[in-house]
Amino acid sequence: MTKLDSKNVVTKYMSEINFVNSAEQGDVIEIGLGFNRIGRTSISFSCEVRNIFNKKTIIKIDNIVFVLVDEDGRPIPHGKTDANLNLSKP
Repeated sequence: MTKLDSKNVVTKYMSEINFVNSAEQGDVIEIGLGFNRIGRTSISFSCEVRNIFNKKTIIKIDNIVFVLVDEDGRPIPHGKTDANLNLSKP
């Protein structure tokens, strides 16, 4: 994950996936991520998949938590803050 400057990132948690509207074959979609919060070892986002033309939401996920881990899979501090990531909440 580029925000944590490492490839050693795992998905720790994902809230329910809400299927809001259907997508049809041939639809062009966009995937948007919104910053939720930053922890000592983690960063969390919300996600929304939309039809790029009519902006209808197809899928919505309220919370996805990623954790920085060492070579043994143990969480380690990433040293990032809201300020040095330059992220804004939705």
